[in-house]
Amino acid sequence: MTPDTKEEIRDAFRRGIAVAIAASPFAVLFGAVSIDNGLTVAEATLMSATLYAGASQLVGVELFNHHVAPWLVVLSIFAVNFRHVLYSAAIAPHIRHLTFWQKATSLFLLTDPQFAETERRADAGLRVSYIWLMVLGFSVYVPWLCLTVVGGLLGNLIGDPRAIGIDVLLPVYFMGLVMGFRSRANWLPVVLASGVGSVLAMHFVGSPWHVSLGALAGVAVAALLPLDKEDEAPVGTVAEGEA
Repeated sequence: MTPDTKEEIRDAFRRGIAVAIAASPFAVLFGAVSIDNGLTVAEATLMSATLYAGASQLVGVELFNHHVAPWLVVLSIFAVNFRHVLYSAAIAPHIRHLTFWQKATSLFLLTDPQFAETERRADAGLRVSYIWLMVLGFSVYVPWLCLTVVGGLLGNLIGDPRAIGIDVLLPVYFMGLVMGFRSRANWLPVVLASGVGSVLAMHFVGSPWHVSLGALAGVAVAALLPLDKEDEAPVGTVAEGEA
């Protein structure tokens, strides 16, 4: 194993653990909510292992308890997760050197923070390798599964996360990720468009559609605004020293 590979593993693990800590209250909450809605600990863990989508897991498990049509559950989860289509398209230039199966396995682990970390790494001119993606992904995935079990077994002892303030961890982390891109061209109008679009969609359409509609509002504004000169470089350009 080369020194560069070791450094990639250390960097990915360090960033992944930070995400896992921020997401831990929500993993525990999902486990507890799942039990409250009639799922077993094994079923909740299986849902985390296969769906692995955070907010849409909570949406799905709440709909299960309301006995709605299966197609509505699928459609609601798709609405929340539609942003992942945009994520995968955005990072495609950074992972074009991967094989099909490497892309498939790494994109299964794609989450909001992993997308942001991948973009940040690419912006720094660093190569996004398969091992970096997998270490980052599993550093979040494995704790998420373990904490789902904890939530299923002990979640009722924790109570409402808002009562002790731990519900703010993940939003604060996401805010930090968004602020990390503020040096990019057109950052402010795109963020404002996404925020306003999401609020309006929440008011007039409702949850969970406001997530995807807010993202589409930001994409639309970004498409209309002129590109920065640095962003006009050919897709797939490799930073000096990374070839």
